[in-house]
Amino acid sequence: MRILLYTGKGGVGKTSTSAATAVYCADLGYRTLVISTDSAHSLADALDMPLGADPLPITENLWGQELDVLVETEKYWGSIKRYIASTFSMQGVDKIIAEEFSLFPGMEEITSLIHVANLHDTGDYDVVVIDCAPTGATLQLLTLPEIIQWYLEKLMPLGKRVLPIGKSLIRSLTDIRLPDEAEVQSALDKLIGQLKRMQSLLTDRKRSSVRIVLNPEKMVIKEAQRAYMYLNLYGYPTDAIICNRLLPPAATGAYFDDWRAIHTQYRQRIEESFYPLPILDAPLFQQEMVGIDRLRQMGQALFAGRDPTDIFYVGEEQHIVETEDGYTLYVPLPMEQGKIRLNRPHLDELVVYIGNRKRILTLPHTLAKMQIKEAEHKEDRLVVAFCEM
Repeated sequence: MRILLYTGKGGVGKTSTSAATAVYCADLGYRTLVISTDSAHSLADALDMPLGADPLPITENLWGQELDVLVETEKYWGSIKRYIASTFSMQGVDKIIAEEFSLFPGMEEITSLIHVANLHDTGDYDVVVIDCAPTGATLQLLTLPEIIQWYLEKLMPLGKRVLPIGKSLIRSLTDIRLPDEAEVQSALDKLIGQLKRMQSLLTDRKRSSVRIVLNPEKMVIKEAQRAYMYLNLYGYPTDAIICNRLLPPAATGAYFDDWRAIHTQYRQRIEESFYPLPILDAPLFQQEMVGIDRLRQMGQALFAGRDPTDIFYVGEEQHIVETEDGYTLYVPLPMEQGKIRLNRPHLDELVVYIGNRKRILTLPHTLAKMQIKEAEHKEDRLVVAFCEM
């Protein structure tokens, strides 16, 4: 099963792109599920039909689903949540506040991705297209499993010692009923296993691909650059950039000529920022892309005869490695020749010039605080060493 995750800044057309991809996949004969993990669901609006917490048939080979995060959270976190909430209640914390404290930030969305990983094991679908939350929430969502897994693994041995004592103490002081310690420990074991399984699946380049949706606008491109860097940092494979709402040649007149010049400028910047990732273009249509027929039209324009389930990029992606005195940034630059020149207009931005080619990189916060020690082109890669200022 192929898993295609679509993310991007809010308002760029991420949901429409996800739905259009799903419709196109279904037309090719793939058993396709399009699913929304965004708590502010808009997938049903794009498809122009109601969806629920369970997969609903839409057209031949196509199902849609808007996950109920409360149901998913209860399924994977319920026993642990009740134990934590009960402990807070014993300390005099209001019951509602205790319930809120019992959830890790992002746990509701993470349980949605665990659900997707479980779908993979059923074999019911050939393709699952995920309409993720806007970029910031998605990055938090994809990077949290490591943090939560660390906390849970620290909590597990502690829990084996503390749970029996805590249960007896709470029983003597209050009438609160705690879950059985074996039940809580089993839930912890199971959740850690599911987090590992989910992360393994979503970082598997043969099964999963992240696609970043953007518009030809400065702020949107900057956010997409940051998203691409952090996705690489955590090992999530990005195989394409979707440039949505590009002004088509049919739009003529002085007003549109100015906008076309702007779009042309930023389309070039997108190439410079994300090379060698392929850029898939979708035009600004005359109508709102709502309903199966218009989503099919969008999918046809976007993929232009290509199979959406293909892996569009399989080469090395930019990544960061920690060294003794700092970090080294590796950026794929195949077949590039010439003297390397670097420009750093801002602490979090690095412009690389090699010959007549330019590459614009957005740096994560860790590298933004460092200075460049050296840079060289080596074995089809740009290697930039950073050290403390």
